[in-house]
Amino acid sequence: MLRLPDHWVWDSWYVRDDDGDWHVFFLRAPRALRDPGQRHHRAVIGHAVSTDLRSWRPLPDALVAADAPAWDDLATWTGCTLRGPDGRWYLFYTGVSRAEQGLVQRIGVAVSVDLVNWHRYGDGPLVEADPTWYELLDPTAWYEQAWRDPWVFPDPDGDGWHMLITARANTGPAAGRGVVGHATSPDLLHWTVRPPLSAPAGFGHLEVPQVAVVDGQPLLLFCTNTGAVPHRVWAVPGLSVDGRWNVAAARPFPHPHLYAPRLVPDDDGGWALIGFLDQVDDVFVGELTDPIPVRYDPATGLVARAPEDGVPVVLGRTARP
Repeated sequence: MLRLPDHWVWDSWYVRDDDGDWHVFFLRAPRALRDPGQRHHRAVIGHAVSTDLRSWRPLPDALVAADAPAWDDLATWTGCTLRGPDGRWYLFYTGVSRAEQGLVQRIGVAVSVDLVNWHRYGDGPLVEADPTWYELLDPTAWYEQAWRDPWVFPDPDGDGWHMLITARANTGPAAGRGVVGHATSPDLLHWTVRPPLSAPAGFGHLEVPQVAVVDGQPLLLFCTNTGAVPHRVWAVPGLSVDGRWNVAAARPFPHPHLYAPRLVPDDDGGWALIGFLDQVDDVFVGELTDPIPVRYDPATGLVARAPEDGVPVVLGRTARP
């Protein structure tokens, strides 16, 4: 697991380098704030490296808030990291500004040649919400303008890149407008906002979306912590990773404390979830779990591999002999 004694850790994402080491990028904020509800406006993007996804060595922070005035001068939030066809690494991230009191979210990118030293691309955001399809800031409908958590992946047919985004539709009951936002790019730097890849299905937002093919089944993974929905982590089966998603068919991944997990490949060819522990006994934990091995069951959806598979799971931490 990854626990920092003086900082909370929450949303995270993972990438493997040429030497086979795993890099995790994560949001962190000081525990000295005492109130974890204040962490979001103090968030920076931390960085650590591991050989086994369990023991982590901290590295310098990847990205912090820009100098004011800037579109991302308050905090830097969740994103994804991948290698481009030019050999450089791209870190897509969410930014919020002081001028807007952190209420308007936009997406930018930083670039690196070594995964350690990052430089912002350009002076402005890369992708912004288009009111043709998406809700802009409207305090009467929602408490913020949701346009965050970019997940970027190559088109399966080789036709550029897709970005999935936590977004909200601009019509429908206010409490249930969460959709999978969508943008496309030919080169990772120039993006066109597209219509959402899902219809509103009663969720206020679909946080940290990710797609992967697990046991032959294309899946959309997302989280929600709003409304009366009792579950928090959800998986949706689909026909392809780049198609539309019937979010109304989402099935929960049962775990009482896990939030914002990512699907990460196992060395045995399977998949595992790594996320952060949120509230345990009404106390915010703020640490990353060990990998939780999972599989896809057509009858029940994404499930943890059973103890008889040799990987017992306890409280979100994978038990090891």
